[in-house]
Amino acid sequence: MIILGIDPGTTIIGYGIIKKSSGKIIPIDYGCIRTESKLLQSEQLKIIYQEIKKIIKKYKPNRVSIEKIFFSKNLKTAISVSQARGVILLAAAEMKIKIYEFTPLQVKQAVSNYGKAQKKQVQKMVKLLLGLDKIPEPDDVADALAIAICASNKFIE
Repeated sequence: MIILGIDPGTTIIGYGIIKKSSGKIIPIDYGCIRTESKLLQSEQLKIIYQEIKKIIKKYKPNRVSIEKIFFSKNLKTAISVSQARGVILLAAAEMKIKIYEFTPLQVKQAVSNYGKAQKKQVQKMVKLLLGLDKIPEPDDVADALAIAICASNKFIE
């Protein structure tokens, strides 16, 4: 099973592709989609949509997992990230891929067994679980891989 994990954003969107086979989790690829903050939001959303479709076409994931939005402080950020999530969800839905959404608490619990784990703890666990030489950067990429790992824990082959 191939799983695409996505950490949504507007200028940096982390993605991580993993394969779960015979109980093992294998990293396939990871990185981020970047958009310029000076672009109109409509242009940012167009880029995100196009890039997510390219990733889906290239890796043909069986599942897409994405983090649910949880904001309590910055409403403006919450709205723009929600719009980015919308185009990501649209791209996956158009390609007829099952979509799974997880809260930050669920992701932290899945990766570190502690729902209130600090960001550094989660990053170290991602590195360990995937056998990587270093923690993926920027943070959004490690988060996307954690979201994919979370999704891999939810399925039996």
